[in-house]
Amino acid sequence: MTVRCDRTPAWQELRKHFDATAPRFDLREAFEGDAQRFEHFSQEAPQVFADLSKNLIDAKAEQLLFTLARECGLQARIEAMFGGEHINATEDRAVMHYLLRAKTAARGLATELAQVHSTLDAMLAYADAVRADHTITDVVNIGIGGSDLGPQMAVLALDEFVAPGKRFHFVSNVDGHELDGVLEGLAPEHTLFLIASKTFTTAETMANAHSAKRWYEQSGGTDIARHFAALTTNVEAARAFSIDTTFGFWDWVGGRYSMWSAIGLPLALATGSQGFRAFLEGARAMDEHFRSAPLEQNLPVRLGLLDVWYRNFHRFTSRSIAPYHSGLKRLPAYLQQLEMESNGKQVDLDGQPLPYGTSPVLWGEPGTNGQHAYFQMLHQGTDVVPLEFLAVRDAAHDLPGHHPKLLANALAQAQALMQGKRDQDGHRNFPGNRPSTFFVLERLTPESLGAFVALYEHRVFTSGALWGINSFDQWGVELGKVLARDIEPRLASGDTAGLDASTAGLLARLRQR
Repeated sequence: MTVRCDRTPAWQELRKHFDATAPRFDLREAFEGDAQRFEHFSQEAPQVFADLSKNLIDAKAEQLLFTLARECGLQARIEAMFGGEHINATEDRAVMHYLLRAKTAARGLATELAQVHSTLDAMLAYADAVRADHTITDVVNIGIGGSDLGPQMAVLALDEFVAPGKRFHFVSNVDGHELDGVLEGLAPEHTLFLIASKTFTTAETMANAHSAKRWYEQSGGTDIARHFAALTTNVEAARAFSIDTTFGFWDWVGGRYSMWSAIGLPLALATGSQGFRAFLEGARAMDEHFRSAPLEQNLPVRLGLLDVWYRNFHRFTSRSIAPYHSGLKRLPAYLQQLEMESNGKQVDLDGQPLPYGTSPVLWGEPGTNGQHAYFQMLHQGTDVVPLEFLAVRDAAHDLPGHHPKLLANALAQAQALMQGKRDQDGHRNFPGNRPSTFFVLERLTPESLGAFVALYEHRVFTSGALWGINSFDQWGVELGKVLARDIEPRLASGDTAGLDASTAGLLARLRQR
């Protein structure tokens, strides 16, 4: 049985400890008083090293957070997920994205695991065949949300491993400018389109898919079956579209957790079957760490508990992500969906309003770009924003001087946030004592990227479990879609009956010629 975090004795003890220590807690003094602080608050996990020592937390607070996790029944919640229970209660579904990268499964899930491996083998065989087909030079993935953000992020990140002679394009926005820009310069006989939609009904995706098909035919293309593939469970709808090649997945795979499934076909095309299996292997190692490591040495748990500490006690409302690797330029956007769509909830599992905050706002840019954009606010602004650095030790390029300069900037920014600089001129005064977490990957490979993404998935699971929310539905996405279906024909007719004055006025303005 799970218990909501604010209904536990540990929550009350954390409140007392926070009130007694937080107002005067200073990271500089914490390091001076504890020569082992770095060792205590650092940890190695599969493929990932994390330094948590520059965070506004002491050993007692962390121990109370471990107690909180136990009192909330976190371990039971973890086992429920890995056991295939329907922990997505509002949709009555299991949550088993971990099964997509598993070699073995809990009792009772053998059939599902066999289906996973059958689909995976077929998908990877197709991917290797396309990689070997030199007439296909361009792959266009058409999806949105989880069908776009994950594959796009991963393909960009793993550019070092992309097959020579292949270019990858991603279209998600229903704004026709995006698709039009991608299609410009492509040749139908050299292009493969992937239509990624579980139901094959997603409005934005299907609008782009039909436009792509029309372009293909009008440009002289005659073999849709060869140049289009569908990542969907709606095989009949794909066939009606003239698509024969389909790869499906299951209702226990949420969109933002689907990169490990057929939705990951762009990554498999980019890195080959070997690269994709390494991606799964990295995630599987992190799954095993999350499930088996004691709480005190469990990196996803420690991060999730830190998130609760910051959101509910310090009341920080946002967190910034700064990957110091240009290939990870889409990582902040991917993590935004993973965390904000999962934990952006206002009621608990029983539908009762929550008296505390849940998901923070996630945002960021790659370093060093962010340093010249928003780091000013992080260093000297009135709000404290925890920052997460992600650095890669070994570069994939051989340009002299660049990588040491990049790593030096990452280390220096973390140091400056903590230490600050005292100056009688207030304009040049840096208060310091600003928190950050520092992740290190040895290299950016399919395996290390898979591990890091899985780490974040389980971190989100941890904080959501303590908050007592369902991290696996997304009802908040639906209302705007429903209203858009009503408004779209009004843009043609001009009918504003029943609309609020603002919407009616804007609609009229947008119809003006």
